[in-house]
Amino acid sequence: MTTTGEDHVTARGGPWWWERRRGAVLDVGLAVVSALECGFEGVPFAWEAGIPVAVGVLFGLVAGSVLLVRRRWPIAVVLVAIAVTPAAMGFLLGIVGLYSLAASDLPRRIIGSLAGMQSVGVLIVMFVRMRQDIARGDVDVGDWLVPFASVTMALGVTAPPLLLGLYVGARRRLMESLRERADSLERELQLLAERAEERAEWARGEERTRIAREMHDVVAHRVSLMVVHAAALQAVARKDPEKAVKNAALVGDMGRQALTELREMLGVLRAGGDAVRSRAQGASVPLAAVGVAAAAAASRVVREEAAEGPSLSEIEELVGQSAAAGMVVDLSVEGEYRSYAPEVEATAYRVVQEALTNVHKHAAGAKTYVRLAHRVSEIAMQVENEPPSGVGSSAGLPSGGNGLVGMRERVAALGGVFVSGPTDAGGFRVSAVIPAP
Repeated sequence: MTTTGEDHVTARGGPWWWERRRGAVLDVGLAVVSALECGFEGVPFAWEAGIPVAVGVLFGLVAGSVLLVRRRWPIAVVLVAIAVTPAAMGFLLGIVGLYSLAASDLPRRIIGSLAGMQSVGVLIVMFVRMRQDIARGDVDVGDWLVPFASVTMALGVTAPPLLLGLYVGARRRLMESLRERADSLERELQLLAERAEERAEWARGEERTRIAREMHDVVAHRVSLMVVHAAALQAVARKDPEKAVKNAALVGDMGRQALTELREMLGVLRAGGDAVRSRAQGASVPLAAVGVAAAAAASRVVREEAAEGPSLSEIEELVGQSAAAGMVVDLSVEGEYRSYAPEVEATAYRVVQEALTNVHKHAAGAKTYVRLAHRVSEIAMQVENEPPSGVGSSAGLPSGGNGLVGMRERVAALGGVFVSGPTDAGGFRVSAVIPAP
């Protein structure tokens, strides 16, 4: 991963306006060299200007040391270089100052204007000095050489540092842009990773809730019937041995069915876990796909179990099991049966199953009515029991309070309506309507 912009800023350890110590050392060295150069060039300047040599040297030292602030105030450095050009000093000052100006983030019009001013200044000074040398007889050349040498000198002093500074400045801005884009990409990846982790956690939570609901629906009904039959077996063991044997066989059948359903569910869960582990051991996947994959896996498992789960064709068998356990139950079906989506049939079956289980738990001996209606675009079911008569077996079945919650969640997941509550007669009613186009 790249270094973030905040880390890049805090990594600066230079004094004052320098970002790094080596930059400060470089500028101090250049300023010392430039001050010494201008100091030496201040001696002939003092002779020509008729001022004390010490003043000329001091002027050169001050002018050359301006190079120390080239990173902070490049415009001031270039202006000083232009100002000392008539004194024939500041060669290094002009070159380095123009380079620093071109490499800065100043507008191009300012850079172009100052570079043009410095180039014109060098051109004029060079032209005047060469004309003076020719006039004194120190140099004997043709008239054409003076302008040619002046233009060449002006371009040679200003063009190379200007072009190099523009290149370095553009490259630095490009690197900063790439660094910012890398930082932005890193933040986006981190955000995607956090969102993927949240979605994966949500998928795990949904999966845990679904497993708990399925385990409750599968186990609670079978075990409740087993407990009811066991209570009846205890009551008639001595009085009616034949009925006791029949009840014992029913308890065994219920236990085997419960174990079979548990094995099927655990097999699906184990297969899903093996698939997740095999994917984890294989090639790595992007973090952004973790949440989507987890949610898709959970949905896929739900669809697979729904396809292999119970259906409405088993409602009569379900009601018969409750009747065999001693419940007086009446089943009525309205409309013509047709095939529905697997999840619709499984949900309708589980609602009726859980409602009958609640009757065994809370209203033993109460007469129960199971109504199923096949409509044009929906399927409706209702399980209503009368007040408990107290005649039924008192098995003392425990209740976790999750049955109604699980039914409501199942129906709501399919866009249906679930209503439950006591009746005016003292019984209890559970109603559900599930869209089934």
